[in-house]
Amino acid sequence: MSDELDPPLPDLPAADAPSTQSEPLARAIGERYLSYALSTIMNRALPDARDGLKPVHRRILYAMRELRLAPSGGFRKSAKISGDVMGNYHPHGDSAIYDAMARLAQPFAMRYPLVDGQGNFGNIDGDNPAASRYTEARLTLAAEALMEGLAEDAVDFRPNYDGTLTEPVVLPAAFPNLLANGASGIAVGMATNVPPHNLHELLDACLHLIKSPDARDETLMNFVPGPDFPTGGVLVEPREVLAEAYRTGRGSLRLRARWVREDLGRGNWQIIVTEIPYQVQKSKLIERLAELIQARKVPILADVRDESADDIRIVLEPRVRTIDPEQLMAALFRMSELEVRFGVNMNVLIDGRVPKVCSLKEVLRAFLDHRREVLLRRSAHRLDRIANRLEVLDGYIVAYLNLDRVIAIIRHEDDPKAVMIAEFGLSDVQVEAILNMRLRALRRLEEIELRAERDRLSDERAGLQALLAEESAQWAKIAEQLKEVRALFGKSAPGGMRRTEITDREDVQPVDMDAMAPREPVTVILSRMGWIRAIKGHQPLDAEVKFRDGDGPFMALHAESTDKLMLLGQNGRFYTLPAATLPGGRGLGEPLRLMIDLPNDAAVIDLFAWREGDMHLVASTAGDGFIVGAADILAQTKAGKQVLNGVALLRRRVEGDHIATIGQNRKMLVFPLSELPEMARGKGVRLQRFKDGGLSDATCLTLSVGLSWKDPAGRTRTEADLSEWLGARASAGRMAPRGFPRDNRFN
Repeated sequence: MSDELDPPLPDLPAADAPSTQSEPLARAIGERYLSYALSTIMNRALPDARDGLKPVHRRILYAMRELRLAPSGGFRKSAKISGDVMGNYHPHGDSAIYDAMARLAQPFAMRYPLVDGQGNFGNIDGDNPAASRYTEARLTLAAEALMEGLAEDAVDFRPNYDGTLTEPVVLPAAFPNLLANGASGIAVGMATNVPPHNLHELLDACLHLIKSPDARDETLMNFVPGPDFPTGGVLVEPREVLAEAYRTGRGSLRLRARWVREDLGRGNWQIIVTEIPYQVQKSKLIERLAELIQARKVPILADVRDESADDIRIVLEPRVRTIDPEQLMAALFRMSELEVRFGVNMNVLIDGRVPKVCSLKEVLRAFLDHRREVLLRRSAHRLDRIANRLEVLDGYIVAYLNLDRVIAIIRHEDDPKAVMIAEFGLSDVQVEAILNMRLRALRRLEEIELRAERDRLSDERAGLQALLAEESAQWAKIAEQLKEVRALFGKSAPGGMRRTEITDREDVQPVDMDAMAPREPVTVILSRMGWIRAIKGHQPLDAEVKFRDGDGPFMALHAESTDKLMLLGQNGRFYTLPAATLPGGRGLGEPLRLMIDLPNDAAVIDLFAWREGDMHLVASTAGDGFIVGAADILAQTKAGKQVLNGVALLRRRVEGDHIATIGQNRKMLVFPLSELPEMARGKGVRLQRFKDGGLSDATCLTLSVGLSWKDPAGRTRTEADLSEWLGARASAGRMAPRGFPRDNRFN
């Protein structure tokens, strides 16, 4: 077994041989990386399906056993334990060993802790354990059950890393620890993530599998309905999803926090979270909920408080008492770690050699086959011990029947051993036992007692021989052992009841945050250097506002706090900014590019409030454009949404029945709006044909009303008759009307 797990050392070169050798780089790197990958997979990251342990955990438990740290005994310093593990079995960093041992002692990480810790071993908030010199530890009853039979040749042993000691290849494992406590790890090219389960349910499934070896995974789910996490929670998955995960060994499960509505009287209430999902740090969860409140992403949530002591108690205080608590929690489940996805990947080592993604049945079958092998080895070991004892007892009986002669031989003969063998026909072992007997033991040589012990051992030997000869008797014995373990760690034991609730109830639709948020007028200001803020109330857009040195006004608009603000970048992408998340007007704002992924070389083209149902004209500097709907420009991420292919020039809200365009050559064209296509994304079509230059501006208008603009003096001028500039889309157009602004802008 050792030769298969550890690659053999290369032969050392002879003294006169050259010290270097040549080989292709690809082969050299490939062989070395393959060795590293195999070592990581088999000796570090993946657990064994038989005892559910990785080598570091197995060595920790074995070293603690060697230190005699029994559950009923005293504690020893964790530094002593990690030092022994590192020096004798696991030549790696002591901090890694201590961290692994600390996890075995954490009741929020292990469903059935294997180490009994005394001191600070970390908490569910995510705090690290105290230094190893400050904590103490010993084994638990569960760990003792995993190692029961080590002294009875139940498993193979192999030399440790330096060949001075031996260590078990695998533990006897009285219960299916892999599924009971779960496992996680990342190897090279593969990973594992096994959820913890309830031990009583697992043992029930094992007993059923003994009776019906051909049972299906779906049948085993009658005994194991799903994972049972140490932190409880609610598993929100239908039976079909769980069945598929157990059948294939892969899946994704939704785990939620458990909560209750606490009535405070007079119509007031608050939500109390009593259990959080597995592997979620409470402190980070509180921080996330506080961020949601600060960013006003959940405006109806007023406050979050952590009132936890030994148990979990997170208080969520609503701002609006008329809201349904189910809807509020549904929104929080979507936005925070109150709901997480647990990925199931039951990739484990079969027989300590072959990594395989196993189903529920295959994992239980690997455990039961291992238990049968342990039973056979322990029985064979016991038979050897009985045979040796019976041989000694027969010698004692002969000595008792000839006690005076035996004493005389011992007193007077020079070689009593040879004389006794020749005279009484005893074996070497029997004579050695008689000669090594103390005088005070002679009074115990009662023939009745000797024969009673011999008869009892003979009966035990017959029973063991019958057990080894019949497979059904072996499985009956294993079932009996599993029932004993179930009585010790099952539902009747402390902490043995199921903690995680499994439900497939329908999801409640989360509350519409925009509808429940307070609607307040705001004035959004964007500076030339890209700093944005929102001032309360609708201030005059040309009002004096303070900016940073060297900065000044760029854009300003009136909006509501519940609006979604749309920003068009020069790169043709639209970005969404909730107005409620903008910094207030007390300061000078925050950089826009920290809120969205707008490249530094892409200028801001337009900023406006999104309205459902609106249509927008977008155009590029090359003179191409199209009409896009409001739903098609709404972005869901900071990266924005690509709409216009090309360098964006403008965005105009579509109204009226015609479009007017003007080029850099001051030629203007008016054509019907119906000639522009509606698209969700693309380059668009040619708006106006230019001989030189490109597009300067475009606007939407109603032909019967005409076109208006402001002259340099600020007076509004209107051109009612636009027939001179009417034409088909992509025409060249005619020179702009007399008095049209010199900057070629309609507004």
